Parts: sequence; structure tokens; C-alpha cells
Amino acid sequence: MTLEFLIAALIVVLVPGTGVAYTVAVGLGKGRLASVAAAFGCTLGIVPAIVASLIGVSALLHTSALAFQVVKYAGVAYLLYLAWLTLRDSGPMDLKSDRAGGKSLLGIAASGTLINVLNPKLTVFFLAFLPQFVDPATENATSQMLAMSAVFVAMTFAVFIVYGQFAALAGERILRSERVLTWLRRSIAATFAAFGARLALADR
Repeated sequence: MTLEFLIAALIVVLVPGTGVAYTVAVGLGKGRLASVAAAFGCTLGIVPAIVASLIGVSALLHTSALAFQVVKYAGVAYLLYLAWLTLRDSGPMDLKSDRAGGKSLLGIAASGTLINVLNPKLTVFFLAFLPQFVDPATENATSQMLAMSAVFVAMTFAVFIVYGQFAALAGERILRSERVLTWLRRSIAATFAAFGARLALADR
């Protein structure tokens, strides 16, 4: 495992995407424990993409227009659904709830998982990202890719937790104002809608 891979992986993880947006939104509205559940769910959601890239399913998404479009528009629909839930202030996107129970934590994690599972760009990304860091001289490229994948997953979880904890800390201070809460709700909904629109316009 090279330093170049670690730096590239950290940059990829740090760049805000749908997972970061979701974790931050949950942290703001539901607190620290809920943000950990969101971070876990979003991280879990990238595991199928990594596995798919290792066994070649990502090649199918890359070559099959129909398969890619089906997964892509399912992802778009889910992001728009999250935007709608945010505006309604219900489900895992309820910004008025300070604490989440066990069932709510499970729902938060499940929503985070779906966000990444339904993003075909992730699977195609790993197909292109991981192989370029494999040592050409290695006799077991799969083991090397598995090791890099494990590091990427751990790095993602750690960074998402940091994002979520900072958001939870900010939420404790700013959500006391109904005006700020309304502005925040609309901003988060717009962010999810924007990510959905970007995914809808994405090609392979």
C-alpha cells in the first residue's frame, strides 16, 4: 500500500458528497449518536460497490446502459425522496428531534446505506480507482485491492464521524431558532435535490 494511495483516498473521502451531506444533516438535527449511525450507514453503503468492483459487476454497469440507468434513477428518486422528507421534517430527516431511539438509529443507518448503494457512479469509480494503485509485480492483485478497500472503508467511517460530530455540535447551538431551522431545512433539501439532479445528468 503506497503513500500515493493513502493521500488520494483521503482526498476522495474528504470531498463532500451525498454521504457527507446526509451525515451532516443528521448530525445537525438529531445529535452525535445519530450522526454516528448515519456515518456507519453511509460507510456500509460503499461496501457493495467495492465488492462489485472486485468481482466485475462494475464492468456490467459500465458497459450496460440499461443496468446503469436503472440503478441511477433509483438513486435519483431516493435523493429526491430525502429532499421531500427534509421539507416535511419527518422520518430520519426530522431536524426537530434532539434524540433518536434504537429504531430511529436503525432507520438512519438504513437510509445512509441506501444513498450509496443506489449510486452506480460509486461502483464504476472503484473499478477505475483501486486498480491503478495495484503493484504490477504483485502475484495477488485481489488481496492488495481488498487491503486498500479495507483502508478506504475505515478512512471513510472516521472522516464521516468527524463531519457528523462537528455538525452535531453546531446543531446544539443553532437549532434553537425556528427561523434558522427553516432556512437549514430548505438548504438541506436543496442539497439533496441538487445531488439527485447531478446524478440524473451523469453518464457512465
